[in-house]
Amino acid sequence: QVQLVESGGGLVQAGDSLRLSCAASGSIFSIYAMGWYRQAPGNQRELVAGVTSGGRINYADSVKGRFTISRDDAKNTVYLQMDNLKPEDTAVYYCYHPPRRVGGNSYWGQGTQVTVSS
Repeated sequence: QVQLVESGGGLVQAGDSLRLSCAASGSIFSIYAMGWYRQAPGNQRELVAGVTSGGRINYADSVKGRFTISRDDAKNTVYLQMDNLKPEDTAVYYCYHPPRRVGGNSYWGQGTQVTVSS
């Protein structure tokens, strides 16, 4: 069973930075793409950033140039560095691990709250 444990959320002011971490267990972490999603009240969950096992990265347009995703396969951990935070970044942030087999379930962290005040 894959388990994802997130940390690093909090309450900050606009323009501040936060770093989220997601530690995975129960997975051959290095062979999987990983991602960060977020969900604000009343909104659908949306992809923020993803990184493949080979290091290819994609970002939502709304965070390009401000957020940086990275991974440390030796630590089974994926990070999200968030700089120049804006009030519209306020959401619960979730770590995502894809299914380990075709037709299997995806895995999600418990979520960490990020609140940005203006």
